[in-house]
Amino acid sequence: MRRNPEHDDESLNSSTNKIPLLKLIDCSLRISVIPLSVATIWLTIKNNQNNSDYGKLEFSNLMGLKYMVYISFISAFYACVAAISSWIRCLASRAWFFFVSDQIAAYLMVTSGAAVMEILYLSYNGDKGISWSEACNSYGKFCSRMKVALALHASALCCFFVLAVISAYRVFSMFEPPSVPNKDVEE
Repeated sequence: MRRNPEHDDESLNSSTNKIPLLKLIDCSLRISVIPLSVATIWLTIKNNQNNSDYGKLEFSNLMGLKYMVYISFISAFYACVAAISSWIRCLASRAWFFFVSDQIAAYLMVTSGAAVMEILYLSYNGDKGISWSEACNSYGKFCSRMKVALALHASALCCFFVLAVISAYRVFSMFEPPSVPNKDVEE
């Protein structure tokens, strides 16, 4: 794999003239993840409901919600560090680091979102086969807040999905495409 020298010259010229659009989008998405993740954490942690028949339900009763809070914290922290380091020249050139880190953050967010989606599905529909009833009939406010937290988490995931695509573009645009063998040479 060879480096693409034209790409290096273009990035130097564009960085001296103005902030590249891709870098601005990248930084904006990273900064957007922070309030989305913080709102997810806050809404999830503050989510509780008391029911006279079944007792109090809190986020700490459900392992999937705790997992989403941990992943949201990690994602917000990483987004903050990555946004700051994208403006530090010696760290911004580490395209592979951002590529791998963005992929990991996106995958972790997918897994935590899937865990909460499963909780929401079972809360609304139950599982008649093993005698689980719908919990949202008794804990409607809790379920509604869980849906909002999941929507915020999904928005942060969408930001990381776009960031992963941008990071992949940055990494793979540094190299020339593979050369196609000439048919005359093979014969």
